[in-house]
Amino acid sequence: MSAFSIPLSGLSAASSALNVIANNLSNLNTDGYKNENLDFASIFSGLQGTSGNGDPIQTGNGVKVAGTVANFTDGNTSSTGVSSNMALQGNGFFVVKDSNGTDYTRNGDFTVNSQGQLCTQSGALVMGYPAVNGTVQAGSALAPISVDQINNVPATATTSFEMTTNLDSSSAVGATYSEPIAVYDSLGQSHTLTVNYTNTAPNAWSYSITLPAADTGGTGTATQVASGNLTFNSSGQLTSPTGSVPGIAITGLADGAADMNLSWNLNGSGGTPAITQQAATSATSGLTQNGYANGTFTGYTVLSDGTVQAQFSNQQTMALGQVAVASFANNQGLIQTPNSEYQASYSSGAAVIGQAGAGGDGTISGGSVEESNVNLSAQFANMIVAQQGYEANAKVLTTLDQVSQATIQAIS
Repeated sequence: MSAFSIPLSGLSAASSALNVIANNLSNLNTDGYKNENLDFASIFSGLQGTSGNGDPIQTGNGVKVAGTVANFTDGNTSSTGVSSNMALQGNGFFVVKDSNGTDYTRNGDFTVNSQGQLCTQSGALVMGYPAVNGTVQAGSALAPISVDQINNVPATATTSFEMTTNLDSSSAVGATYSEPIAVYDSLGQSHTLTVNYTNTAPNAWSYSITLPAADTGGTGTATQVASGNLTFNSSGQLTSPTGSVPGIAITGLADGAADMNLSWNLNGSGGTPAITQQAATSATSGLTQNGYANGTFTGYTVLSDGTVQAQFSNQQTMALGQVAVASFANNQGLIQTPNSEYQASYSSGAAVIGQAGAGGDGTISGGSVEESNVNLSAQFANMIVAQQGYEANAKVLTTLDQVSQATIQAIS
């Protein structure tokens, strides 16, 4: 009896559904795993004619698996504290490469191999844009990212400094205020400059910048390296000098470092003077300078745009590379491979390589991984439905067998 094929197809479909559910449940704790479902389609043998009113007579021949659909919505982000781990939130995939070619993955449980390169747990290299002298080369070809390519940052001499200071407009003539700032020479040695202010008249102050005499091999009174006058208007805004005070020279340093030539930046980040004169206690709220001592490598972090940023003991940072993100026209067309990875296909379209947070691609959370997006409750509900479907088709099969046996007995 040809009708046996119909419940058998139902058994096969229900069995396939249970297999998919089992696979989802087994990958409940697989980082980056995407929940899957089956699509089913009915099988028709074709038209068997028409009824008296002209409607087509169609006979169904069972069910078949039409396709597998992956749910590419984000899984929860879980913090691991491991610098090499990354969680991609939003559209896109990490690009990884091994001897077999290039694959794509959402599993950001990366580690570091013996060559200091970011890689997957199976050894595939994490690909991205390289950095040259701390600058990411976004237009270059993808390459493995090394996180131990630099061990230290040499000292850089200070060339400019800035102080955000208010001078008390109610101060008496002759009143003083001083503020120290540390600067660095070419050897990374710190030196303390002191800016001394003296009220000379209403809306007028003089300044002198001094350096300890010992820093230049002397003794006694501090060495003056610059001096001048500051003028303010009736609103307390600095009117003279403007921009900066250049030519602050420090020569003959006792440690043998090169002579220093500094500029005192008088403007803040918005271009307005950083030195003001208001009726408030003289105080400095901010100090910045562009020099630093020698620094050793202390670790790295991954920024939201995928930049792998080295950190050093002197508070400096440097880009080591930028993790690439790939996107596809049709994620459902990707071909699954082992180790929670995917390959491009004709259906998915070619990978479009870009940067996290740009062009519609998602952002990256460093020190985290994306958990599986399998919903345990939903899978149990689906399993009950698939089980009942299997049992129902098995019952139909049993009934057909009984009908068949009764027919045979009637004929005989």
